[in-house]
Amino acid sequence: ILMRLFYLQILQGNKYREFAENNRQRIIPIQSKRGIIYDRNGIELSKNIPNFSIALTPQDLPREKEKREDIINKLSDITQKKPEEISSILDKYGSYSYESIIIQEDIDYETALKILIESSGLQGIQIQKGSKRLYQSNTKDNPDKQNTTSTPESISHILGYTGKLDETELDNLYSLGYLPSDNIGKIGIEKQYETELRGKYGQKRIEVNSLGKEQNVLSENLPEPGKNIFLTIDIDMQNKLEEILKNHLKIYNKTKAVAIVSNPQNGEILSMVNLPSFDNNDFSGGISNENYQKYISNPDNPLFNRAISGLYPSGSTIKPAIAVGALEEKIITKFTTFLSNGGLQISSWFFPDWKPGGHGITDVRKSIAWSVNTFYYYIGGGYKNFTGLGVEKITDYLRKFGISEKLGIDIPGEKEGFLPSKKWKKDTKGEIWYIGDTYNISIGQGDVLVTPLQINSMTNIIANEGTLYKPHLLNKIIDPQSKEETKIDPTIIRKDIAELDNIRTVKWGMRDCVDYGSCRRLSLLPFNTGAKTGTAQWSSTKDDHAWFTAFAPFENSQISITILIEEGIGGSETAAPVAYDFLKWWGENYLK
Repeated sequence: ILMRLFYLQILQGNKYREFAENNRQRIIPIQSKRGIIYDRNGIELSKNIPNFSIALTPQDLPREKEKREDIINKLSDITQKKPEEISSILDKYGSYSYESIIIQEDIDYETALKILIESSGLQGIQIQKGSKRLYQSNTKDNPDKQNTTSTPESISHILGYTGKLDETELDNLYSLGYLPSDNIGKIGIEKQYETELRGKYGQKRIEVNSLGKEQNVLSENLPEPGKNIFLTIDIDMQNKLEEILKNHLKIYNKTKAVAIVSNPQNGEILSMVNLPSFDNNDFSGGISNENYQKYISNPDNPLFNRAISGLYPSGSTIKPAIAVGALEEKIITKFTTFLSNGGLQISSWFFPDWKPGGHGITDVRKSIAWSVNTFYYYIGGGYKNFTGLGVEKITDYLRKFGISEKLGIDIPGEKEGFLPSKKWKKDTKGEIWYIGDTYNISIGQGDVLVTPLQINSMTNIIANEGTLYKPHLLNKIIDPQSKEETKIDPTIIRKDIAELDNIRTVKWGMRDCVDYGSCRRLSLLPFNTGAKTGTAQWSSTKDDHAWFTAFAPFENSQISITILIEEGIGGSETAAPVAYDFLKWWGENYLK
């Protein structure tokens, strides 16, 4: 007996003292207030609303199987969840027996109070106070909507949403202070800036009774709120661009489109619209199976961020970059001309211009203004005695303009795009490279794939005359306690991409496109612009994709806009009117 007492009290004393304290005391985390997301003008795009949850601490449940099942059955009656579902939740988080496991969340105050009374005699059950993320619409010009719960549809892909940690996330983040009951940013800004938005949890040490119910607070450390995020997005622009794009989609009976507006001088994304989109409030804190099935069964895929993840043939929108390459390599000068008479014949193959009979004598500016394919067949693949760039140099210059690389925008999911090569074709298709492959790349067809973000960034390079900026959505971060402000400076990916005279020659070609070419719709604006159309073939049975990209004003450009309408027929027909309507509105409200 003495030896056993010595072993228990001396050798194992600390261990059993800790067990006893764990039975008597609990460390309860105090959730920090998640940072708020604002647009560039301080309009609130997210908020935190209080809610309540039913939680269960496995350690406090009875050890006896019958008593444990009795509590689960009673909890089932209270929550209307099946006993097997509750047991499954407990098994899922079996490794976290001392933590509170959420059984049911998003309960209103009256229901929480009722459940608190009904569960007062149930061991291990608590009602926890927390908060739920709410995303709200623009209230700047409508003070009557201060309490609205709707979200501008197109902002959802940017903001993202928060949701419960899955098992993998919990295993990876538990050591960093995340708990089974926590929410975490799942996509968008919420995920990208999770660390800044989350804040630092506090904690309180409490004394509990035999049922695991709180009796006394022994000590308490207050939480530190998350930092507030200010985006580069202008919510008024976002809403107007969404409205215009939806109206034009309705006219042509189309459903899928992207529009991006940015600042060519620093890479700030001012607006980014993906249609169709979704309501991120549906996902906040957990989505119902009914709503989730509705989204994933939609053939238009509203959860897909087309602006940064969609891969499309570029059509003629990349011709300005190829023209710069030909000028840089001195294959042509700004005075070089070729005869466009309907296309080029190579053996039994004919590579057509889009205009029957061709465009006549064409120099580089006219080739951009009218998107003359023959000109790009010459400078890309060459013809007869004229030597073109070749596939290697074409792809080298496209990469300089940000095609086929991640640009580093600060939300997850960006795709690289794709540029084919001779080796790739040999390895994947078992075929040699033909001159026709080079011709196809030269006009943005074949296997070339780009994202709308890449075309917008390429447009910015022409507009600012040679600099590729990293596109970004974060404007500044403000600490709500110290009021310390961290401003985000522009990041240059690549500068002096080409000689200034060569960039300006191409830039004037985009001005010519507006003055007398395929972009003439913009000539009706009261300020000068540069633009380029694109029509991308991708299916033998469906309509072509429609592209349009532009910048304004022509000198000292303040804005660029890129439109992609899936199966939109033609850039000048369906995409250009969207850009025109938006730029007209922008000029009336923003042009300095």
